[in-house]
Amino acid sequence: MRVLIRLSGLFGFLALSAVAGVFLAAVAVPGAMLSAHGVNTAASAYFALPADLKIGTPEQVSTMYATQAGKQIAIASFYSEDRIEVDADQISPLVKDAAIDTEDPRFYSEGGTDVIGTIRGALATAFGHGDDVQGGSSITQQYVKNVRIQECEQLGPTAQVTACYKKATAITPQRKLQEIRYASALNQKYTKSQILTGYLNIVGLGGTVYGVQAGARYYFDTDAAHLTLDEAATLVAILNNPDNLRIDQPKNTANGAANGYKLTLARRNYVLARMYAHHSITEAQLKTAQKTPVSPKITPLTSGCAAAAKYDAAYYCSYVRDQLENDPAFGKTRADRIGALNTGGLRIYTPLRLGLQASAQKALSSYVPATAAGVKLGGSNVTVEPGTGNVLTMVQNTSYSNQQADGRTSVNYNTDKDYGGSIGFQTGSTFKAFTLAAWLEAGHTLEETVSTTQHQFPFGDFANSCENLGTGEWHVSNADPAAPNLTVLQATAQSVNTAFAKMGTQLDLCDIYNIATDMGVHLADPGGTFKEFPSMILGVNAISPLTMAEAYAGFADSGIVCTPTAITKITDPAGKAIPFTTPHCTQAIPTNIANTVEYDLRGVLGRGGTAETANPADGTPHFAKTGTSDYDEQNWLITSTTKYTNSTWVGNVAGKVHLGTWPLLAGTNGYDAKFSIARQLLPVLDSQLGGTTLPSPDTALVGYPAAPTRTPTPSPTATSTPDASPQPSATSSPTTTGTKP
Repeated sequence: MRVLIRLSGLFGFLALSAVAGVFLAAVAVPGAMLSAHGVNTAASAYFALPADLKIGTPEQVSTMYATQAGKQIAIASFYSEDRIEVDADQISPLVKDAAIDTEDPRFYSEGGTDVIGTIRGALATAFGHGDDVQGGSSITQQYVKNVRIQECEQLGPTAQVTACYKKATAITPQRKLQEIRYASALNQKYTKSQILTGYLNIVGLGGTVYGVQAGARYYFDTDAAHLTLDEAATLVAILNNPDNLRIDQPKNTANGAANGYKLTLARRNYVLARMYAHHSITEAQLKTAQKTPVSPKITPLTSGCAAAAKYDAAYYCSYVRDQLENDPAFGKTRADRIGALNTGGLRIYTPLRLGLQASAQKALSSYVPATAAGVKLGGSNVTVEPGTGNVLTMVQNTSYSNQQADGRTSVNYNTDKDYGGSIGFQTGSTFKAFTLAAWLEAGHTLEETVSTTQHQFPFGDFANSCENLGTGEWHVSNADPAAPNLTVLQATAQSVNTAFAKMGTQLDLCDIYNIATDMGVHLADPGGTFKEFPSMILGVNAISPLTMAEAYAGFADSGIVCTPTAITKITDPAGKAIPFTTPHCTQAIPTNIANTVEYDLRGVLGRGGTAETANPADGTPHFAKTGTSDYDEQNWLITSTTKYTNSTWVGNVAGKVHLGTWPLLAGTNGYDAKFSIARQLLPVLDSQLGGTTLPSPDTALVGYPAAPTRTPTPSPTATSTPDASPQPSATSSPTTTGTKP
């Protein structure tokens, strides 16, 4: 019975193969006669099969780039299959000869299908033992098979992929005949060089490694163009049976380091023998190569953002990845977008400057350790370009890792929750800038005097057209004693809480909220509810450092706010630009309001200002704002020129440890570390990014006719002394806060 079954399969297979051979001859020789009725019928059926096999783009590695010394540097890769397409001249002739001599010696003379090999394969399949089968396929046919498998792998649901794969690899006469039809058509459409190059770019080489370029890099840490004879023969040996002949499993008992990769060695030496038999190599080359042991130099291509840690850019990379995966331009669903990233061979170009990134990481890590006993410590720093939204740097104090442990996390402290970030941090007094903008829009001036003596503020003192405040009272304290009356300019420089609370009673809280949101401010956690209580003025809402940098960049650019982006260009493998969602820039607040707020914020870096000790005093015009939450649990410093905005945060990732005197590195503490970071980093940013003269304020809003350009008085020798933390006090308000500058 077993023999009968095999003979039945043989006759069917031989019939189809023979007919296909006749048809291929007819295609090659148009004048050939097809007189037999059976052959004519078979010919009609054959030519009715689909012939136009679409050669799509196979799955390829996507690569992310950053700038270093004016050059684009690859910093991370994303892939489902490790494949890098190369041109024919980027593949060693040794690889081509090895593949042809071993897999298809008649490649250059046949018409797409090796009829002799096909018949021989059919005979071997019919009379083989057990499950042994022989395909007898030409290189063109193998290319067709791999293209069809690739089509399957690009389908969505697993069930569809499985069904497609079975159809594309089934050992049946029908599948073989269709393969022959496609191969014949490809042979007429493409040159032999194109077919061979396509085959060598798509063939599997074990695991997730596909194509000779990826294989050369993975197995031998070289390029396909530079493979030695024994290495080229080894790769061609592996493609014959990738699962069993791969050489990246040294502990494999059947084919591992202990037995010199016995199975692969035998197949490699066979490949070398075929190359000698077809006069591609000399006898001396054959003997030398066959004596060479199989010696892999496994060099894995790291998938994902872990590789970017080499450039202190793992968290930046994760933001780029999340930005792409949230962009509907790359698919309707997140799964579609992940698929595009992992298979599309995208070239993703970022505005990241690796030199500045290294300087930012060094400055942050010099003062904020990855861990500190007794506190879940976090620190981050991000730089945004006004007018473009380009994110130029992004660092934090921890190491990037999916294993959450002390000093290691994949959570990006700089970004929103939907972009790999946390749920944000209370911003403290950095939020006062939006109260300033509302103050000026309401017709007030910077020279107006406000009282600092009131500490109890009933909710009834505040107007809020957005939300019903109900009853309650807000208790406000100051970190340092303040004069009983201050101008707004003075209150801003000293960041006096009671003065800003008093200003809030003359405004509609909804106006402050609307200005903040118009400038891009939003909660880091999209599931949260923005608090519009009076304490909003002193920054009780949890916002990401990147969002605050975006808003302050709006002040630097005369009220124009641009959504942040870490992507400047994306291309396909051929270099064609791919559309994506680019930054959206809007005039969020009037120019005169923005310029006057910025003018006020210059005093923060001046003598007596809360950020006096952070002033780089290098001639570049800056403005800034400090911020802390209750008891220094969260600490901020945002500084800006017209060319960059830099946001620093140091605080509790979880818990409520008072960081005012908590010792960190280099003699700093949780409160004043931000100033030390700025003193180290700002001169670097100034030297490379710079800043032009800050715009003039609206003199009417300043409050006197001819406001001179006010430049902060530098005080480079001043020492940073933490302010005394405010003491807690009873209150009926659930949003009570007392903050330091």
